[in-house]
Amino acid sequence: MSAVANPPNAGLNPAGGPGPAVPSVRVPLQFVLTGVMALVAGTVILVRRPDLLATYHYNQYIIATTHLFVLGWITSIVMGAMYQLVPVALETRLHSERLARWHFPLHLIAVAGMVWMFWRWDMKQVAHFGSAYAAGVGLFVYNIGRTLWRVPRWNVVATAVLSALVWFCLTLGAGLAIAAGKCTYESAATLSPTSAWGAVIHSLQAVARFATRFDQIAAMHAHAHLGVVGIFVMLIVGVSYKLLPMFMLSDVQRVWRARASVALLNLGLAGGFFAILLRSPLKQVFAAVIVLALILYGCEVAAIFQARKRRTLDWGLKYFLTAVGLLAPVSLLAMVLSLPGLPLNAFTGQLENLYGMAGILGVISFAIIGMLYKITPFLVWYASYSRHIGKARVPSLADLYSSALQVAGYWTYLGGLLVTGTGIVLSHALLCRAGAMLLLASLGILVVNLGLILRHLVKPRIEPLRVGPSKPLTPRPSTSNLGNPLPRLASNS
Repeated sequence: MSAVANPPNAGLNPAGGPGPAVPSVRVPLQFVLTGVMALVAGTVILVRRPDLLATYHYNQYIIATTHLFVLGWITSIVMGAMYQLVPVALETRLHSERLARWHFPLHLIAVAGMVWMFWRWDMKQVAHFGSAYAAGVGLFVYNIGRTLWRVPRWNVVATAVLSALVWFCLTLGAGLAIAAGKCTYESAATLSPTSAWGAVIHSLQAVARFATRFDQIAAMHAHAHLGVVGIFVMLIVGVSYKLLPMFMLSDVQRVWRARASVALLNLGLAGGFFAILLRSPLKQVFAAVIVLALILYGCEVAAIFQARKRRTLDWGLKYFLTAVGLLAPVSLLAMVLSLPGLPLNAFTGQLENLYGMAGILGVISFAIIGMLYKITPFLVWYASYSRHIGKARVPSLADLYSSALQVAGYWTYLGGLLVTGTGIVLSHALLCRAGAMLLLASLGILVVNLGLILRHLVKPRIEPLRVGPSKPLTPRPSTSNLGNPLPRLASNS
């Protein structure tokens, strides 16, 4: 416990009014907790059904589990984080916290329904819940889009966020088209296309006919790449150009390199989607464009790292930088799988499984867990203790959770990825189960640490302020940087 010297910023108002552009802690934490529960649930499924990883991935159960990870875990975290971080990173205000609150129940119901209906392979209901999900995404995209509209200075971070929103909409449209293509439309014969409902059914039937012109596995792969790379990798690349300099006390070293990485990522995605969908040999060309974008990104991250003023890295940053390092083997695997004429046999099928697992549970999930350890403690600290700055002794950010558990979770998760990956390549269900159990153990550690953090919302640890000549005040995270509570977090966490 240590005292707080910095006076509160009188203009701060996380819920609105003059002050910073951040919503209340409730909005992002709802999405964060939903995401963590989905990650744990998905990993439990892998422990119980290791055959999902040890055999080829095109079946209803692995599709349901993948959507649980992607929509339930990753998208939930991304949405909650964007509601909090986009205004912070771009120094503006969130357009509407009310829309964010309306979005959450739609998201929760839609994701749960879609995953369950995928598991049952009831594609009609998948489409229904997918429409509810689309409504939630519409609220999200509108809210963040309106927030971007008033950005005072457009930069590479804003470009990456806008790109991710566009890819989000296109991914959703592609997914709904695939779902429509797997439905039947018996009622179309009895409905007039001039009636309202008949027009809807006949339109869906036309979409279904168009979707079925493409190879099903190719369409699924194109849809998956559009979402995973276009939304999540794009956001990791773009937002880290703001967060890494902030947390490392550094700066972007080459702006052209940052801009080029985002531009090439967009180019590779646009061409790669159609190349994968059409099974064109050009998919390796566009894969190379994406890899080049990630190489530029890696070079800029290395330059930011070398120029940092904060020499000691906390474990949250180590999680994130490890995820960045994992981009290298995943990119290499992508180049191999994009080779023209690569035969689809049992081994290459398992390489595709490895590629998906390493991308979703490796790169993206590791990066998100690292950022959760940076963002969640501050959200809770800010909600519980910011108003006591200068009036009482409050915990530091590091006091909110166990660093020892954080370290144990890092190595356990890394070991789980290695064992699971080995089991996938060898088509060995027991190794896949052992790896999934290690991942689950790491997630148990994460849940415990999040519990330690969240208890400060329920029972804050506040002590009377005692200042003496032998015990000077220790500066704590300031809330006076451009009305933005996060920039000084880096030097105090």
